[in-house]
Amino acid sequence: MDVDAGDRRDVRIVDAFTTEPLAGNPAGVVPDADGLTDGQMRAVASEVGASETAFVRSADGADRRLRFFTPAEEIGLCGHATVATHAHLYAEGLIDAGSHAVATETGEVTVEVDPDGTVWLTTGVPEVAAADVPEARVADALGIDPGHFVSDLPLAVADAGLPYLVVGLDYLSTLRSAAPDDRAVAALCDEADATGLYAFTFDTLSADAAAHGRAFLPAVGVSEDPVTGTATAAAAGYLRWADAYDDWPEELVFEQGHSLDRPGRVRARLDGAATVGGRAVTSLTGRIAVPPAEDDDILEA
Repeated sequence: MDVDAGDRRDVRIVDAFTTEPLAGNPAGVVPDADGLTDGQMRAVASEVGASETAFVRSADGADRRLRFFTPAEEIGLCGHATVATHAHLYAEGLIDAGSHAVATETGEVTVEVDPDGTVWLTTGVPEVAAADVPEARVADALGIDPGHFVSDLPLAVADAGLPYLVVGLDYLSTLRSAAPDDRAVAALCDEADATGLYAFTFDTLSADAAAHGRAFLPAVGVSEDPVTGTATAAAAGYLRWADAYDDWPEELVFEQGHSLDRPGRVRARLDGAATVGGRAVTSLTGRIAVPPAEDDDILEA
């Protein structure tokens, strides 16, 4: 469709990996983004202000295409925004339960929607490699003492859609007390060819949780992401690579978001490819005015 200065689009804030509004990870969702330029999507994402906003577009050879923008730039894939988008579309009766082929900038992914509204995202087979970065630098970037790393969990970069530098810490108190330096974390991730840093501990709040994590992505404009699907998929792949379990569980539950008062839970399965899933709830609905294509840096809300 043609887009002009008077164009307005529906926009939603959908909280992913939770069933409680204002918990989990808020994602912007624009259900009809056909015709919007990259600059317009970037401006809308900046105005929405969520860590990521998903733009739903038509696709050839797939059920739909998703583009993802942080307030600063586009990223290839976002797990929580994918879950949020499909939970919203299903709740509104715009899609059916079942399997959906979704085109993204990183390639096609499979999304499965259960009748109860649980959304599952299958990315790919995780790729994991040891990271050649000094523990002292990682500790300094996180604002923790180097003695709190788990000795038999080596630093590694795990990629199940987006690459993360994965760091295992001893206790929940250590993880909760971390005070990362955004510039240091961004530089560290750049050297490791990672999008972000995911720190976790086996010391959890819930007895049924496998790990408690925090994700830091300052290089893409997100100081800390509350509850992350792509990071959880990477962490599951990392745990398999590190032989963390004698018998691999059918499903793992990861806690995240508590440090930001946005608690959420991500379910993860690893059968070759990594699959992450959870529920989501819409917390805000509205319409947003889109800037003209020739003036992408201005957005009238």
